[in-house]
Amino acid sequence: MNSAEKPGITRILRPISRQKNLSDAANNYLQYYGESKLGDDDKPKAADCQEVTVAYYDIATDFFEYGWGEGFHFATINKGESREHAFARHEYKLALKLGLKKGATVLVGGRLVYSGVVMTNPNAKSPPRYTIIIADIGCGVGGPGRHIAAFSETKVIGLNINEYQIKRAQSLTKKVGLEHLCEYVKGDFCKMPFPDESFSRVYAIEATCHAADDLSRVYGDVLRILKPGGMFAFYEWIMTDKYDPENPYHQKIKNEIMIGDGLPDIVTKETVHESLKKVGFELVEAEDLAFKSPVPWYSTLQPSWNLSDFKITPLGRWATHIMLAFLETFRLAPKGSCKIHRTLCRGADGLVIGGKEGIFSPMYIVVVRKPERDS
Repeated sequence: MNSAEKPGITRILRPISRQKNLSDAANNYLQYYGESKLGDDDKPKAADCQEVTVAYYDIATDFFEYGWGEGFHFATINKGESREHAFARHEYKLALKLGLKKGATVLVGGRLVYSGVVMTNPNAKSPPRYTIIIADIGCGVGGPGRHIAAFSETKVIGLNINEYQIKRAQSLTKKVGLEHLCEYVKGDFCKMPFPDESFSRVYAIEATCHAADDLSRVYGDVLRILKPGGMFAFYEWIMTDKYDPENPYHQKIKNEIMIGDGLPDIVTKETVHESLKKVGFELVEAEDLAFKSPVPWYSTLQPSWNLSDFKITPLGRWATHIMLAFLETFRLAPKGSCKIHRTLCRGADGLVIGGKEGIFSPMYIVVVRKPERDS
């Protein structure tokens, strides 16, 4: 499926009416991590995890689309494989783990995904009935969900707490003509606006890490909305067994990732398993795929001197920064854009170093099941 659009640097430009909101979001985000307020030396106020996640994606979404595309995640990469193919394969892996097929409904990354019969007439008065409901929590701008919907002929309802990303998802979905398969709901994945036992399947792609301060909150609500016997498959960000919390160098790498990616913490696989067990899930399988990638997963963040990847080279970063500085000076880009660009680059560098050191993985795949009711 072709991308709805290939965003350029102009995607970062916002109407003047929105610039103050974005500047405020930048302030809130930097305050959370102990940064001084832009243009102000006062000590910042703390924000809770929900606020920092909203602020992070308010400021980062356009940068991500500009430099990354519509799927904000990583993937294992085979030799000779394009990034786009690797990312799609990574998404389809979760679909296969959940057994998606016609007649199923799924909640994906914060949105409800109905895996079922494709609507041949989107304007029909009676929509098709689905036998399984699946959810995608933390759906971003909907890239993976659109791939999943097209791949499995699934109706996807994405859940996202960020209003700007929902609007982008709706716009991008309309551009590729998938409105009949993909819908989006605004909500917190720790308090989802869905009834108990609504879904048979749920998945998330590198999204639940935004609740890493207490994963039992999001895992617990996933358990609540799943039917007995329902499945939850997801990719989690973790610090690996090689991470030493007493090592200052390891601590610095972890902090760079947290600041650059809007995270309250990054946990170990042991914490993931403990949180899942605490809320009542049964483990089906779990594996760190980072060490199984023939081409390092972080290679997508490393400079490659070709035209398509120019923006992530040192020269490309410098050019982007100079352009943002010019635009910010003439109020064509929100105040703080340059500082946010530097912060995101810090996060990218932290991810590469964490991957090289083997202390961080963005692809700990976990599949769990909600227990059946006692007969």
